[in-house]
Amino acid sequence: MFFFNDMAVRIGLSTKGISLVDTIKSKIGHTVGILAGFGVFFITLCFSVGNAIGSGIALQLLFGGSVIAWVLASTVAVAILIALRNAYRALEKLLIALIAIMSIGFLGSAVISDPSWVDVSRGFIPSIPDSAGFLLIALIGTNFSINSALYSGYSIHERGLKPEQYKRLTLIDTIPGNIATAAMTMLVIIVAAGVFSATGESVKNFTQLTKVLEPVSGKMSSIIFSIGFFAAAFSSMAANASAGGTLLCDALGWGNKLSSMKVKFFTYAILIFGASVAIFNSGSPIRIIIIAQALTVLVAPFLGVIIFILSSRKDIMGELVNKTYHKIIGIIGLIAIFSLSFRLIVNLSS
Repeated sequence: MFFFNDMAVRIGLSTKGISLVDTIKSKIGHTVGILAGFGVFFITLCFSVGNAIGSGIALQLLFGGSVIAWVLASTVAVAILIALRNAYRALEKLLIALIAIMSIGFLGSAVISDPSWVDVSRGFIPSIPDSAGFLLIALIGTNFSINSALYSGYSIHERGLKPEQYKRLTLIDTIPGNIATAAMTMLVIIVAAGVFSATGESVKNFTQLTKVLEPVSGKMSSIIFSIGFFAAAFSSMAANASAGGTLLCDALGWGNKLSSMKVKFFTYAILIFGASVAIFNSGSPIRIIIIAQALTVLVAPFLGVIIFILSSRKDIMGELVNKTYHKIIGIIGLIAIFSLSFRLIVNLSS
């Protein structure tokens, strides 16, 4: 994922104010550009479900009450943030704060759960459980967030960054951001595995996880984990909806600034969709999250190919064009995500 984020950042730096979708339209094809915008919108709709449910569950764990009420409260809070005149700057500051809170929450939970760190180290040896199914696809779909890579090109333009700032941006933004994403995923898995090891109880949802943490490490451990869980879901809710609204409007030729009313409208549409599924879903919320996250890999290969093609063209990228190692790792990544997409289609049809 780091390499696709890096490719999108370099595209943003090289296109000098021309949006990513407009670049796709002019260099690959108008229809492809429109499909890319709709593809990102579809992915953000899928992610919005998990973000809404996650925020609601986390706040219910912290303060009690109804999950539905907290889903609505979280959705309204993000909507108010998006409505601000300088929404992008406010969003940027909020994300930095929430990522810091999330890091502290999940790291603290991992330490408190006291896992066997020898067993944790063994977990870095790649293996695929036979029964992983949708869960494995959803996990990779969550972390292979191609829509965030595409949106990073827009944030480059919003921040007014230039090609000569590429190395500094990589060191202070791209690398730390990708490391943080991978680390948070690993920490959540470590916490769940640590609790299972200590109690022998299988953890099937986040509510159960926080409750099982209490006899292992006390009430504070469940509070710390819930805070990190909320920060993860709420921060993603805001950024995800903004990305979907921005790229869809750009694809339709309606502008790509978060300050635009049309962009705000479709951003709100994503928020409403996620909240509606969370509220009216009668099944297991965790199951819904897994399915929604897994569905993102149906579109991810198409968007990944677009990023790879653009970043490999010298006429677009100039000095920031893909090097040989970028291309090799990019092709490996595309093969992996195409394989996951094929596996999902097989699972859905069987």
